[in-house]
Amino acid sequence: MPFTWSGRATQTLSAAAMSALLLTSAMKHFRDPAFFHQVVPDFLCREDSGDRPNGPFAVMTRDEWVALSGLLEAGAAVGLLIPATRKTAAGAVTAMFTVFLAGHADALRRAYGPAGTPGQRKVHTARFPLQVPLILWAWSLRKPALRWPAAGRVAGLWP
Repeated sequence: MPFTWSGRATQTLSAAAMSALLLTSAMKHFRDPAFFHQVVPDFLCREDSGDRPNGPFAVMTRDEWVALSGLLEAGAAVGLLIPATRKTAAGAVTAMFTVFLAGHADALRRAYGPAGTPGQRKVHTARFPLQVPLILWAWSLRKPALRWPAAGRVAGLWP
């Protein structure tokens, strides 16, 4: 009996791949938090040294923001694996990646500023546009999977 890909199987595989990506990223948040420091905008970070005043959104330190985002990614990864919570988790991941655009834009701005290095410019120039396919991928997981006959009719492959 030949194996045929159904819309549901494709969506499940896609959700598992996104989940693996999120779990890998979540683990890196805790193994190497400094890697994520540059994408946390300064206006969100509480600074207790007295070097600069804290803004109204500076409620946590940079390390706390990194840890929180790692926990959110891990939770979203689990949610994507459960069919009953996939649509909600995919919406949350889409929102999370969209919000992360602000951090990536801020990191890109700082990388091209006076304190930026060529390495930072290269990394953040590559990371920023990668958010768009991640957002679209997460959004695609919100839609219910079409079964092949329905998908074929929608695509005009058969009546």
